[in-house]
Amino acid sequence: MPELTLEALAARVAELERKLSTTTNGVVPPTRDWRSVVGMFDDSEFMAQVIAEGQAIREAQRKAAREGRDE
Repeated sequence: MPELTLEALAARVAELERKLSTTTNGVVPPTRDWRSVVGMFDDSEFMAQVIAEGQAIREAQRKAAREGRDE
């Protein structure tokens, strides 16, 4: 392995930075995450209905599975 000089190290770091910048294509990850939306539908009557319907469907599927039949 050749001797690692400060200049060689600087060149390697510059090359890595160049490759990294082309790999990410300037994409910046979003700063928000899933926790920012928790509870956003708490006061929505429509969402309460959607959830109730979904739970009813899932319970019907569970019942059908327990009885050994497909729904």
